[in-house]
Amino acid sequence: MKLLIDISSEVYIKGSIRPGSVFYFSDEDLSSSEPHYFIVLNVNPFTDSTLLLVCSQSSQCETVKRRRREFPETVVDIRSCEYASFTRDSVVDCNNVFDRTIAQLAKKRDDNVLRLKPLMPIDIVQKLRTAAINSDLVVQDIKDMLLQQ
Repeated sequence: MKLLIDISSEVYIKGSIRPGSVFYFSDEDLSSSEPHYFIVLNVNPFTDSTLLLVCSQSSQCETVKRRRREFPETVVDIRSCEYASFTRDSVVDCNNVFDRTIAQLAKKRDDNVLRLKPLMPIDIVQKLRTAAINSDLVVQDIKDMLLQQ
């Protein structure tokens, strides 16, 4: 007999959050209402007051690269063979770091618009962190969080 336990969304998020956790949801700060993959960059996401996320784009790889051509060190390519949940090659513009709380993600889960994906390999997460740290558009407070050990 299989027992199902209903846990709160906040406990679910806190229990699953790691550096490299990947969430799939639509975000009000994006021009598209389509869901996107958001990757957790925090070194200590469970104890940090805010989650630092970057967004993966699969359909606009060339547009993102063209827009950031003067700062290629802030854009990270992720091939589908490097992260199995990506069915297509993707690019992450690390000039735009989203800060969200666990409560905000829990609300999305409560609304049934958030899905947890498999953990992203830490070597890719480190590339994403480095790209965000190299960005002139990312504020110093965020960079400081990404530099903590």
